Amino acid sequence: MRWSTSILALFAVSLWGCGSSGSADPAEGDSAPAPKVGAAKAPTGKIEVQSFKGGYGIDFFQTAAKEYTAKHAGTEISVDGNPRVWEQLKPRFVSGKVPDLTFPGWGMDHWGLAEEGQVIALEEALKTPAADGKTPWGETFEPALLKLGQLDGKQWTLPYYVILYGWWYDTELFKENGWTVPKTFNELLAVSDKIKAKGMAPITFQGQYPFYMLCMMMLPWVVSEGGQSALTACQNLEPGAWKSPSMLKAAQMIATLRDKGFFETGAVGMSHTQAQAGFLNRKAAFVPCGTWIHPEMKDSWPKGRKIAFMLPPTVDGGKGDPTAIQVAIEPWMVPTKAQNPELAIDFYKYMTSVEKAKQFLEEKGTLMAIKGSADGAKVPEHVVEPARIYKESKDIWSVQFRSWYPAMFKELENATTALVSGKATPEEFCERAEKAAQATRDDESITKHKL
Repeated sequence: MRWSTSILALFAVSLWGCGSSGSADPAEGDSAPAPKVGAAKAPTGKIEVQSFKGGYGIDFFQTAAKEYTAKHAGTEISVDGNPRVWEQLKPRFVSGKVPDLTFPGWGMDHWGLAEEGQVIALEEALKTPAADGKTPWGETFEPALLKLGQLDGKQWTLPYYVILYGWWYDTELFKENGWTVPKTFNELLAVSDKIKAKGMAPITFQGQYPFYMLCMMMLPWVVSEGGQSALTACQNLEPGAWKSPSMLKAAQMIATLRDKGFFETGAVGMSHTQAQAGFLNRKAAFVPCGTWIHPEMKDSWPKGRKIAFMLPPTVDGGKGDPTAIQVAIEPWMVPTKAQNPELAIDFYKYMTSVEKAKQFLEEKGTLMAIKGSADGAKVPEHVVEPARIYKESKDIWSVQFRSWYPAMFKELENATTALVSGKATPEEFCERAEKAAQATRDDESITKHKL
């Protein structure tokens, strides 16, 4: 799988090993009939859009709504959202009083919504003209990223921007102290000794959200130690996968950093913004975070501070590709009981036009899932380094079980907190993780998925 020529011109990215969610079958008869799209007459009326308000905010979507309504007489679009929008959306899906278009955020089980027939299958809509009026809409997306929104051949969600997961460090701080950016875990240990000797914590983390440590430290080390197949076995719930040698190795690496005192004191109780603010103010030398850190922290960014993206240091002697990088998309969807799905789809076509995608890239500083969005774009400085690393990556992977099995993921987060807090050994972490996987595997009420 490869990016389009336009993206290659800027990033020269090739995608290998991009797993798709696969085997689950939403119950027959549960899916809603496809909305009538592509008609000669443009849709009119009102729609409500609810969006997760994370690092990129919702102002771009609100502005796009004003632009769209100005260009399309007889339309009215309201856009709202908050950092925990899924908490408001869950009861609305139960009651049937849903928005017309939504990006519900990481706290919503969107695959569960698909399985329950709560969202519209969009493959027919993707065959209709895009915002340019001629190109089939589905052909305007990068295929590998579009596939991440599919189940059993049906398109339940659509991508917008692309997230890269990794670590960040202060470039000037490292130059000032003559520290070498570590590429391997042993190098990380060596430089962390020097950092600690300066009175600074080597690593901070967003302890209130163990997702960061689990997905940006432990699981990358599973991939580094055992190759992508080691994590695939975990996501596929294969017996014993969560207590494999690769998983144990990753847990032991966390324990090593813990026991050496390389984590910032009190980080277990920190929110994401507290930990990231501490990092930006040089209380710690590294922080795990996605490529949303710049827009998320812009209001508290120290003047002149420059940070750079890096891959998590790899396991010395590991089987995995040292260039492997983790990516993700944030899913948009149209609820089955939307009052005006035709207008919702047409508005999202506008949002995913090349022009709007390019504008989002320039304003928010992230790669996009839309072909051609990088052509002629003024790429923000902080996107250049992630793009370079992405360009050199030979392998990509994605954590999909987080949305497939939310209860299991929550238990793994709890186990991660216990490990980093010193309340569990690496072996106990693995046993707890395997037990959570087995409970999910044995629960017949949970639809299973395969990569």
